[in-house]
Amino acid sequence: MAERSVIIVGGGLVGSLTACYFAKRGWKVDLYEKRQDVRQPENSCLVEHRSINLAISERGFSALRRLDPLLEARVRELAIPMHGRMIHSLDGKQTSQAYDVFGKHINSVGRNALIKILLDAADSYSRVTLHFRHELVDVDFDSRRVTLRNAETNHQFDSNADLIIGADGAYSRVRQRMMTKVMMNYSQTYIEHGYCEFSMAAINGEFIMDPNHLHIWPRGSFMLIALPNPDKTFTCTLFMPWRQFDQIKTSDEAVGFFRANFPDALSLMGEKSMCAEYARNPKGSLVYVKCTPHTYKNCAVILGDAAHAMVPFYGQGMNCGFEDVEKLDEIMLNTLQASGIESTDTTQLTDEQLLSALDEYSATRAADADAIVDLALDNYVEMRAGVVSYSYLLRKQLEGLLHRYFPTMVIPLYTMVSFTSIPYAAVIRQWNRQTIWLHRSIYAATATVVLGASLVSAQLLGLRMPTLNEVARVFSHN
Repeated sequence: MAERSVIIVGGGLVGSLTACYFAKRGWKVDLYEKRQDVRQPENSCLVEHRSINLAISERGFSALRRLDPLLEARVRELAIPMHGRMIHSLDGKQTSQAYDVFGKHINSVGRNALIKILLDAADSYSRVTLHFRHELVDVDFDSRRVTLRNAETNHQFDSNADLIIGADGAYSRVRQRMMTKVMMNYSQTYIEHGYCEFSMAAINGEFIMDPNHLHIWPRGSFMLIALPNPDKTFTCTLFMPWRQFDQIKTSDEAVGFFRANFPDALSLMGEKSMCAEYARNPKGSLVYVKCTPHTYKNCAVILGDAAHAMVPFYGQGMNCGFEDVEKLDEIMLNTLQASGIESTDTTQLTDEQLLSALDEYSATRAADADAIVDLALDNYVEMRAGVVSYSYLLRKQLEGLLHRYFPTMVIPLYTMVSFTSIPYAAVIRQWNRQTIWLHRSIYAATATVVLGASLVSAQLLGLRMPTLNEVARVFSHN
């Protein structure tokens, strides 16, 4: 059998992990990335324009573990555990909210460090060739041909492969070309909020705040967050409506805004540093993308942000992208083994089997992708306002108590998303069922207390006690 090959467009986190998986399964891999190799010292700053923080949780670790437990261990060594949210009130008071009653946590990991680990892992496979400074020009899916341009030489050339994978981000060119070949339902939505990043320096080589929390300054319609970095600094991100960004035009206005809303954060950043970063750092937009299908015939598939870009408020963008790779690998292996071939070499899939595997992947993964995109958007409201509301805190306490004693029956939403591999769409279904059950339980408990108090009052006042049938009729109407 001739060697089977795959072209991966996009050499970021998801693309490099995809290269590792396909090489492990026997495929010849050519990965094309338009940027330079960030592992080279002269290029190390090239990803600094994006947040150097990522939050990795169980879904991301699961994908690394399935590929190589040693790779997972390397990433865990770099990660900083965050056991909960640290809520900063306007008066400077800090309140910890644990993520999980059993102590599970998410992890802050540097983007630079992680991409270097994954590129090194891909490079370690003899079947993988990494091509940097190569930009996608066009794709002919039916002939399985990709046209690329070498930015160093300006040379344009064609490359062929049995499978083409787009892992080229929210503005994916592979997806754009795919839309000309398949009836794709597609939406791209910018939210009315933007973001700007700041930094908090270490003091005497130590963290200036508790490093084992994700710090949040919730202020209703906007918020500031801070995540720890391995060098003992924090990266802070201000999320707020564009109209508020537009109102801050001078350093004095920036200082006034921070003094009014984040006085403790301002003292930790320093006024001079904050003003310099507010003026220098770009104000980024926030966009989410939904599309279906994620595949075209048996020759193309899109993964990660190319298929489901999301806002960053659940920390699931990278985790979901890694899970894409794991689920695709799982489906391809299951398809192969269902044919009676006990092998992990998925190059043995026939064209018909590959088509079946890709169709199954798209049918199941698109629903999960839509679900987490929605959850990420909803979590923004929770982070900037809900975390200090009475109803949120009451429900969090009640669910935590029930989860402790009935861990498989009642599972908090955050736990299902971050600490399990329950499919995202199933998470929403279970959450909705739990919500209905909890509301009914709370209503029944409240009604019981009110009814009991009413009966005692009636007895003390010498009024007629209601019969059981009358009580039953009251509950039946509610």
